[in-house]
Amino acid sequence: MQAPAARPAAHVAQRLAHWAAERPLSPALLDGARAISFGALDDECARLGAGLQSVGVSSGTRVALMVPPSLELYALAFALFRIGAVPVLVDPGVGWKHLKECLGQAKPEVFIGSPKAHLGRVLGGWGKGTLRLKIAARGSFPGAVGLGALRRGASGLRAPDKPEPGAPAAILFTSGSTGTPKGAVYTQEMLGAQIDALRELFGCRPGQVSVATFPLFGLFDVALGMTVVLPRMDATKPGSVEPEAILGPIEKHGAAQLFGSPALLDRVGRFLEKTGRRIPGLERVLSAGAPVPARVLARLRPALPPGCRIYTPYGATEALPVACAADDELAQTAALTAKGQGVCVGRPAPGVEVRVIAVDDGPVAEALPLPVGQIGEICVRGPIASPAYFEKPEATRLAKIADGDTFWHRMGDLGRFDAEGRLWFCGRKSQRVVPKEGGATLYTACVEGVLDAHPAVRRSALVSARGAAAVVVELEPGRKPSEALTRELAALTPVKRVLFHPSLPVDARHNAKIQREKLAVWAEGKVS
Repeated sequence: MQAPAARPAAHVAQRLAHWAAERPLSPALLDGARAISFGALDDECARLGAGLQSVGVSSGTRVALMVPPSLELYALAFALFRIGAVPVLVDPGVGWKHLKECLGQAKPEVFIGSPKAHLGRVLGGWGKGTLRLKIAARGSFPGAVGLGALRRGASGLRAPDKPEPGAPAAILFTSGSTGTPKGAVYTQEMLGAQIDALRELFGCRPGQVSVATFPLFGLFDVALGMTVVLPRMDATKPGSVEPEAILGPIEKHGAAQLFGSPALLDRVGRFLEKTGRRIPGLERVLSAGAPVPARVLARLRPALPPGCRIYTPYGATEALPVACAADDELAQTAALTAKGQGVCVGRPAPGVEVRVIAVDDGPVAEALPLPVGQIGEICVRGPIASPAYFEKPEATRLAKIADGDTFWHRMGDLGRFDAEGRLWFCGRKSQRVVPKEGGATLYTACVEGVLDAHPAVRRSALVSARGAAAVVVELEPGRKPSEALTRELAALTPVKRVLFHPSLPVDARHNAKIQREKLAVWAEGKVS
């Protein structure tokens, strides 16, 4: 990797100002036919920031930001950072009920959204009782101030009050794939540490082009001085993306980087394998949100240029990046995954400490590390970790372990270290299965890794149905369930109940995390 450029200021908005001064005419965002330079984006953020201040948005104001990936989203996000307001980000795919719960928890005073988001707000009663100002990010909506009016009302950007160290800079809600979404508090220090860690891990350089299919990583890319291309796709459905929506921008703009969920890479990889098409120019592919199956990487690899690396950073909304593995290491460890050892997620990221502690569903007073090789809960300490959940003291107490003037964040994931210092993911703590008939505890990634290596299996899920372990299998296209296949799969793991499902339910954010809780309910009706 090439040496990164000198580090700009830590504050996210100051990073944009840094690149606006260093590279004012270089493109920051390409949004369809629209393009904006770093200098123009910085100016737009100043205008919008001043306009927001003119209507009473100030340092510490919580602002629900529900705008699809677009030039407007990035300009508004950086404008809010600049004036010290606190954007609240919730995935629309979590559903109406959870959206109302999340916004009820965050208590935003301001709602900025697309007309569709405002319609949802009205029909769903989101933020009712706390909102005092509505802003339409695109077009217009009754009762909402438009961006044009904000710009016209701007009378000069006032410097925000200097926030206290550790004060909230943003609230990002988890995907809720294993329960109700929770709002992870982000600080400016945390955001800066995450951006710096990504640059150090991947060698991101100013001027490189990145095709970003997940908004948070796109914001990081702009803060790193990269040009972000926003593909024409539904960001809530990466697993259904049209491959040309990804491949076209890569080729047209000479992209060096692609970020995509495992589901998106699977979709694109199958297309590339079928057509024999190649992707020129890429230096790196990043994928996160769930473990990336070895066969997905194997499909993608032949289409990439020599020297292009595929990285699978491991982390969560509350802490990222925690660890990282590259495709060569994943290829070397795939055989162990197929033998039930879990999924290798690489070595801890720079500046991050990782421990594996004893499994405990209650609060933990001390992060005592387990011996190498023993499965336990993964914990992380470092500046990339969120200090708390917003207005969720009990959830914070369960997830954090105080250690002097620092803390450990409990990932809620199970894993182990091997003798080489690599971290292995074994599954979510809440999804482990202890069979009522007795026997060893079963871990999702360990059981599923064996089944997923079978050529007939697209993906599988370990669940508990009526107190007994069962595996639910989604087959590759064209494969059909049969008694012979059932017996063959049942012989591979200790789990003898094998069920077939046409399409396993997945999370809304990445379309990659299997929603095993929903699947368990389905399985209950299939077993006696």
